[in-house]
Amino acid sequence: MRASQRARGEDVAVVDALLSADERRRSAGVRFDELRSEQKQLGKLVPRAQGEEKAELLRKAGELSAAVKEADAAKDEAAEETQRLLLRLGNLVHPEVPVGGEEDFTVRETLGTPRDFGREGFTPKDHLELGQALGAIDTERGAKVSGSRFYYLTGIGALLELALVNAAIAQATEAGFVPMLTPALVKPRAMEGTGFLGQAAENVYHLEKDDYYLVGTSEVPLAGYHMDEILDASALPLRYAGFSPCFRREAGSYGKDTRGIFRVHQFDKVEMFCYVDPEESEAEHLRLLEWEKQWLTGLELPFRVIDVATGDLGASASRKFDCEAWIPTQGKYRELTSASNCNEFQARRLQIRMRDGKHVRPLATLNGTLCAVPRTIVALLENHQLADGSVRVPEMLRPYLGGRELLEPVGA
Repeated sequence: MRASQRARGEDVAVVDALLSADERRRSAGVRFDELRSEQKQLGKLVPRAQGEEKAELLRKAGELSAAVKEADAAKDEAAEETQRLLLRLGNLVHPEVPVGGEEDFTVRETLGTPRDFGREGFTPKDHLELGQALGAIDTERGAKVSGSRFYYLTGIGALLELALVNAAIAQATEAGFVPMLTPALVKPRAMEGTGFLGQAAENVYHLEKDDYYLVGTSEVPLAGYHMDEILDASALPLRYAGFSPCFRREAGSYGKDTRGIFRVHQFDKVEMFCYVDPEESEAEHLRLLEWEKQWLTGLELPFRVIDVATGDLGASASRKFDCEAWIPTQGKYRELTSASNCNEFQARRLQIRMRDGKHVRPLATLNGTLCAVPRTIVALLENHQLADGSVRVPEMLRPYLGGRELLEPVGA
């Protein structure tokens, strides 16, 4: 655990503080049990005693009662401190994850070839210019109504979102996922149990008056769906595909991706979530990645797969693969999907277990983005644009857009 904390760039001293608190918890528990046992034995003697002997026993009983209460309080305090420190620890990092920060990832594979717009004889426009010409994106009115990093999808833009969501749900359903529409507001335990109130807390919206959190991903309500439950091992794997609005404060991103809809405060997303036997988690992780690759390949986008470095994993992931699509006007690959193996980390915190014969133990959870709508729209518009400002619709999406083969500028 110390090595894992060090690799993440997190505080290693938390591990030692946790061990110390746990030792105090154990000692306080033993002390409480001893005093409670002594109190019970003394309680049996009092009714049979008389006179001065009884008075002395009652005096000792009073002292013992106070000591028991004090020991009980110490036990509870140590347990609370242990739990508080435990929640500060991230998941154990998988040994094959590259060590380092955001830029220290390794590339697993690259699929598809970015277009050479120069050879085609025109300079590509960015997604916002294309979206405005198509009557699809309105960021000015989004800012007027809600502030920066908000937007409207209008006309064909709204239809494009619905097409993407329906296509993603169709793929997930075909793969055996149960479609889910999930709550966007959750209680603190669900947010904390999934690992979003640690280092990620600054990006979470909190409604203080009601003590609810707005989810940044349907991973949170999908993980909470089976909290405090024991699932039969024979029912695993359980796979859900959740569609929900997502809300992120984007703290710390000042000045980054300020143009357009790549980095926004509110967006819709289709998320895959899996409950599996821990022994199956690594194989399931690769399956999630394959479903994401299938999706991006179907959208005819050039992309690469990276093994995310330790410092960029997030608290709950043991290992994470990102699929990054090529964005022509930025000249680089940008994240569109992620697939994370959380092992038993979330299940332990949310008390989700599996019964395998006579044994009851935590199971493993995994999550993978299938379609984060705005970023997918960014990649589609820029990669499939034509010289006249229209955008070619990938064949996979055409049935969900009334058979359209082109998105054409308004008034063209």
